[in-house]
Amino acid sequence: MVPNSNRGEKQDLRKESILSQMRNQPKKQQKKATRQRVSELTQNQKFLRLELVVLRRYPRRLVNSKNFTGSLAAACGRDETGIVGIVLWADQVKQVKTGDIIRIENGWCRSRNGELIVSTGKSGTLTVLDR
Repeated sequence: MVPNSNRGEKQDLRKESILSQMRNQPKKQQKKATRQRVSELTQNQKFLRLELVVLRRYPRRLVNSKNFTGSLAAACGRDETGIVGIVLWADQVKQVKTGDIIRIENGWCRSRNGELIVSTGKSGTLTVLDR
């Protein structure tokens, strides 16, 4: 008896889609676009590329500060090495849903209450790879 076998197959396909993009690139390109893993993140450091499965997106809230005015939402995501918090800004709040596979490029990593949090900041980009 295999309960939810279809669900397990779908999760395997999602994980495979993250990794397949790296395998299909020529060796030269792989060095440039090397994907960082959650276990390799360091607080107060920038990172080039991180791919995550969004485990949960929390409700949005409105922020009005001297640095940013607009929608903001927290989320959490994982890869094969760990779990990390995610900050979603403005249009990203509507773009990202629970279960999406996302790529953050040129992002930053911070620590809050002892937990790592990643975001695109002002100069990074977020792309939804798969829903």
